[in-house]
Amino acid sequence: MTLRYRRPARLGVAALLVSGALAALGTPARAEGAGTDLSLDVAGTRVAAGVEGKTAYIKVSNRGTNPAANVTVKVDVSDLDPLDAEAIPNGEACEEIGEDLWYCALLGDDLPAPGRTVEVPLLVFKNNGGGPRSAPVTFTLASPDDTTPENNTRTVQVEFTEESGVDLGVRVPDVTRHIRPDEYDPDTEGFPALQPGQTTVLVGEVVNQGDLATDGLRLTLLLPEGVTFAARFTDCAHSAGNRKATCEIEDLRLADGGDALSFVVPITVDAGVRGPVALKPGTVTAEALGQLTPQQQRSRRAATPALPSGLSLVPAREVDSSDNSDDFAVLVIARSDGGGGGDGGLPVTGPQAGLIGGVGAAVLAVGGALLVLARRRRLVLVAPTDEQRNA
Repeated sequence: MTLRYRRPARLGVAALLVSGALAALGTPARAEGAGTDLSLDVAGTRVAAGVEGKTAYIKVSNRGTNPAANVTVKVDVSDLDPLDAEAIPNGEACEEIGEDLWYCALLGDDLPAPGRTVEVPLLVFKNNGGGPRSAPVTFTLASPDDTTPENNTRTVQVEFTEESGVDLGVRVPDVTRHIRPDEYDPDTEGFPALQPGQTTVLVGEVVNQGDLATDGLRLTLLLPEGVTFAARFTDCAHSAGNRKATCEIEDLRLADGGDALSFVVPITVDAGVRGPVALKPGTVTAEALGQLTPQQQRSRRAATPALPSGLSLVPAREVDSSDNSDDFAVLVIARSDGGGGGDGGLPVTGPQAGLIGGVGAAVLAVGGALLVLARRRRLVLVAPTDEQRNA
């Protein structure tokens, strides 16, 4: 059956997660600087053999110090046969022009402020089943404010592979708010801008869009200079400066087709940071320790989840490693009491992005970090403080 302009059901939850996170990102108002340097990247366009499609991301970054007044992204899909496969940008202001072009306008809060990145979901899926196929798709960024247009075009292969395996994707929005860890709620807006010396939360999500389940997960969190973890987590290995934590969660199964793990981690901005400033880069990377076929999953359900002595995890095959990491920035204003330097700038506005848990969410305590296991097919907002009380 041809699914032209119709999103497969499996992509529905991912699209909702993406649209909810992007809608909540908000754009900070910043003092003007010397230039606007926009850049374009695309991640996540390889698809495992056993799934119909996935959500990839178009990433637009502002590496300069000036805001951009308007930005458009053109998506040329002329090399894709719509009877076989499609790539559809899923932004709020994306529309098809003719049969082979899509235009996405970034307006208002969707514009990337200095030091920040915004992401537009890109749904890629195949029609009529069939075997492997591949075609180039070209993305072109345009803005009259951009001073470096030479990095505004990317051509990537949209590839439906013969490979089976896990396909982990990581989403981490920028940190812009002062949110006490016990106050975090993805539904709440109006948190104040982040200042030097304050503790807040880093939130993120790992989604498995492959056709095999994970058998354990390694999560590596690297904070930018000037930011440290608010505590040392007992189940994670920390670096000497407490800016890097590596957490291994054995036996964690993220099922194929959309299972997700959300995390909320308390972090602290150094008191000596001079705002306003965007501290970057921070990076979160996810790796599967192993993978499970459907038969192995059924066998594990009937047996103890711990591996027998002498056996090791089957190495996972990562179908698409381009979206296994996501960078983020920590935006800090000058201290309101005059400390921390800087001219104060303008306050950061808009809600802090919240990542979403799911049905029957199971809380996994990894030291002081809160991990919420989200099951697919239904979408439920989860406040971590409520989860802790109900666990």
